Formats: sequence, structure tokens, C-alpha cells
Amino acid sequence: FFFFNDTATTEIYTEQIVGSVRCVQETGTYIDHKCPFTGNVSIRGRILKGVAISTKMHRTIIIRRDYLHYVKKYNRYEKRHRNIPVHLSPCFKVKEGDIVTVGQCRPLSKTVRFNVLKVQPQELVGNIRKLFIPF
Repeated sequence: FFFFNDTATTEIYTEQIVGSVRCVQETGTYIDHKCPFTGNVSIRGRILKGVAISTKMHRTIIIRRDYLHYVKKYNRYEKRHRNIPVHLSPCFKVKEGDIVTVGQCRPLSKTVRFNVLKVQPQELVGNIRKLFIPF
């Protein structure tokens, strides 16, 4: 059901506003029913940011969200993180280390509940999984 036409030009950019996030995407001739721009998916709920740490799956990436958790007994903070699987539409090109803005949508699979809305290319030095970047 999913086809991608390589002969189409993908150099034209369009803007769509999803919630309060201004999104820039590449236009092309692709079919993705789970895409928030061309498919049957609406963005509602939370808008989150994270660092892409894995792009090995087909149309799914893993983002890492770092945060600080307060420990009352020791009057200090500890570092914690969550990995979130996110659907990646073919209109985005994401590499490991890019900062990604995602929006919540209906469940797309057993674990995927978010969709990529925006990508900020980053050149992070070092092991991406070991860096602590709170959002």
C-alpha cells in the first residue's frame, strides 16, 4: 500500500500549521496513511521535543527526552530519560542527533503514539545516547 515515486521532484517546501507549531515539509509523490500532512491522522494533545537517537526502523525513529527528577531526601536532582518511538513521514530526512519536534496523535501501532512535525538539523559531537540535553 505504501509507494514512493523516485522520479518526482522533492525540492519544493510548503508550510502547514499544526497546533501552534509551524511545520516545513518537503512535497513529493508519496503515500503514507499515517502522515499528519497527507494521511488520516490528526495531531492533538502534547507537543514534545527530543533528540533522534535511532533511525534504523522503516518510517519510525526513536527520540530521547532527558529530564531532571528531584529527590527530596537528598535535596538534589537526578538525571532521567525516556525513549519514545515516533512515526517518521517520508517528507522528512532525519539523522541521528537531530532535534525533532513531535505531536501526539492516535495510536499508530503497539508503541507509536507520536508523529514528527519538525526537524532541526544538529551536529552533536560524541555519543548521542550519553549526552544530556533537557527540553
